[in-house]
Amino acid sequence: MSAKSVHGKGYNPAVGPSSTDPNQEKVSIPNTNNNNNTSPIQSPGTMKRQFNVASLIYEKNLYRSKHEINLSSLSYLFMQIVQYNLKTTRSLLKLERNLNNLGYSIGIKYLELTALRKNFANNISSSGKSNVAKRNTRLLEVLQYITQSIWLGLFERPADSLEKSAEKESQYMIIDNDPMMTKYISMPKDFESLNCEAFTAGIIEGILDVCYFRCEVSAHNAPQQNFPNRTVFLIKFDDAVISRDARLK
Repeated sequence: MSAKSVHGKGYNPAVGPSSTDPNQEKVSIPNTNNNNNTSPIQSPGTMKRQFNVASLIYEKNLYRSKHEINLSSLSYLFMQIVQYNLKTTRSLLKLERNLNNLGYSIGIKYLELTALRKNFANNISSSGKSNVAKRNTRLLEVLQYITQSIWLGLFERPADSLEKSAEKESQYMIIDNDPMMTKYISMPKDFESLNCEAFTAGIIEGILDVCYFRCEVSAHNAPQQNFPNRTVFLIKFDDAVISRDARLK
């Protein structure tokens, strides 16, 4: 008997179904091992450089003795904010309210930041007693804290004076003879009644509200011969705040 070769189809798991006929042209399998393809796994050298950059961030000191920014940059940024509100707002009262709201959002955060910095500075000292920052519960104490510590942190100098209204017991005034925020801003004649220090008034109001001294703060122009930009920040406290402070005496 003569041997007879049988041709058919087989299955190669790597390729799939294929014919076993030697006369049939074979289909070449594309080479997937391309040397140009980059591996998703980073090289040890790249990972080491990234780790070193991340380590430098963690090694930086969280507390800095000086927290300063360029005055010209701050003035330019604030001028752009005022200019934008002048274009989008028709009423001067609405414009001052927008500046006040912007300052308010900063004030409620700045008090916490100031307390954090103070606690950090106190805790690095070698003292055995508690160095937690004191919470001001009296009306006059919190006002003095604003005119001294807060003003010093914001404008590098304390406020010029703190006065109590002779007419109303619930009103106090913080006076700044040369306010920094409007030092390089000149308003048109049509907007002479506008006081851009409403922004600073909002910061004061936000700080007092966080301290549970509910009030309204407004900025008023009070120029003098030597101080053309002199500003008075009028603080009107709630009657409940005045009553609470009277009980603490």
